[in-house]
Amino acid sequence: MKRRTLDIIFSIGGVVFSLLLLVAGLILTNQSNFAKTYVRDQLTAQKITFTPGEFLSDVEKGATCLVKYGGTPLDSGKKAECYANEYIALHMAESATAAGYDGATYATMGDVLRGENGLAAQLKAAKEAGTATEEIQAKLDAANGLHGTLLTGETLRGLLLTSYGFSVFGDRAGQAALVCYAAAVVLFLLSLAGLFHAFFSKHSKDVLLVAEHPTPEPTA
Repeated sequence: MKRRTLDIIFSIGGVVFSLLLLVAGLILTNQSNFAKTYVRDQLTAQKITFTPGEFLSDVEKGATCLVKYGGTPLDSGKKAECYANEYIALHMAESATAAGYDGATYATMGDVLRGENGLAAQLKAAKEAGTATEEIQAKLDAANGLHGTLLTGETLRGLLLTSYGFSVFGDRAGQAALVCYAAAVVLFLLSLAGLFHAFFSKHSKDVLLVAEHPTPEPTA
């Protein structure tokens, strides 16, 4: 096979592969743009705005992102992550501590309310025994309020963090698209170089030689 033929074959293959990389890059770019637009539109529809920096508490000011995004609308995946992990989670923890259940979550409050020795069971036992129930009822009401607060907070956190995760996939798709574009350009240029070498180089030596079989000598 002639060197020129081999150059042409590899060069055409390189051009085809570079076109495939270009198509892959365009698809990834489309998906990246869709993810960014979808996340932005869905978050903007919630009309959530970060508390301006001057109104943040001292604890809230400890979160750099809350200060950074202060007064701006929640309209991106990174902002959703910040709001979920630094704002909502903080106020959920503060609410639990204020109610006397430090570190409580929605799941653990279920045990407090309806466990074997939970407040509901204590109230029932007090009523059956004819003892005072006001204090237990007050604790039960407070625990129910905290239970609902934690449910709402954890649900919103989950939705926001899902949006953040979706935005991360969009960012990764955008990065992968850039890699595809760069690889397509490099491969295309190398293919052009191969075609130039095939048609303008003076070297046309064979690169794949078929060994000649020696003619057998006649036997006596």
